[in-house]
Amino acid sequence: MVEYRSFLNGDPPQLVRLWHECNLGRGAAKGFTPYELELVNFSQPYFDRHGLILALDGGKCIGMVHAGFGADASLSRLSYDVGIICAFMVHPGYRRQGIGRELLKRAETYLHANGSQEIQAGQSKGRDPFYFGLYGGARPSGFLVTDNDADPFLKKLGYEPSERIGVYQRDILQTNDPVHFKLIAIRRATELVISDQPALPCWWWFARLGRIESLRFSLGPKKGGPPIASVTVVGLDAYVSTWNARCIGLVDVDVSASERGKGYGRALLVEVARHMRQELISIAEIHAPEGNEHATKAITGAGFTRIDTGIVYRQA
Repeated sequence: MVEYRSFLNGDPPQLVRLWHECNLGRGAAKGFTPYELELVNFSQPYFDRHGLILALDGGKCIGMVHAGFGADASLSRLSYDVGIICAFMVHPGYRRQGIGRELLKRAETYLHANGSQEIQAGQSKGRDPFYFGLYGGARPSGFLVTDNDADPFLKKLGYEPSERIGVYQRDILQTNDPVHFKLIAIRRATELVISDQPALPCWWWFARLGRIESLRFSLGPKKGGPPIASVTVVGLDAYVSTWNARCIGLVDVDVSASERGKGYGRALLVEVARHMRQELISIAEIHAPEGNEHATKAITGAGFTRIDTGIVYRQA
């Protein structure tokens, strides 16, 4: 008989085993240990064991669902209005027995009990409290199309796609950087500045990116002045065995509103690729919502190719 209960301190080894047996696709890290789960999940100040629900058969973990919450507009505390299904999985040998349905139902009950008026399946920017650097690649962006079982399962249970996020990669060891007159002009007029964190880091930044290796790259005028464009580079060490390469994620790209569409975003991505090439990084990954034309143009113009899609779902 299947038993359902909330997370206990002795569960991480079983959760790691389940993760690796579920074949979650190219966007899921492999070969990691309970330490990585502790770093990005259990040690978070907002982790609630009641939001992580396990299914067990004879004491063996055969399924799990993890529900949580994103940040409010100030990025200084949680917002409970929208609940998030951050992760779910059922062991291949136990699928189509109603276990996934029951897990999701219990997660929805937990979210509603904490005040959620809406439920979102799959994480998105600002609503990504867990699994940073373990699922999604550069960042958690919905459930990936290459995670083959997620889409049919969620649609069957009444969830509909609400947002699509493009996943792009570039082999930065290849030295064929884009060449364009505008890029040359920008490079002559600007300089790359590297720092350990954003100028004004918030609580949400410290809770997530502050826990993993990251650097902030900013492109600013050589004559001085505020940055024109910035991006955070995060190490994706847990993906080395998945992608067979040293890789980084590029997140939280920001271009000054008055300078958007002028090539600064593309120039920044090219300069970051050049810098990280010297560190023998092979793969850079970046995500962008499908509707963001400026971001998509900058990313593809910097030599990135779309390889996957993340989908965020909402209850119908």
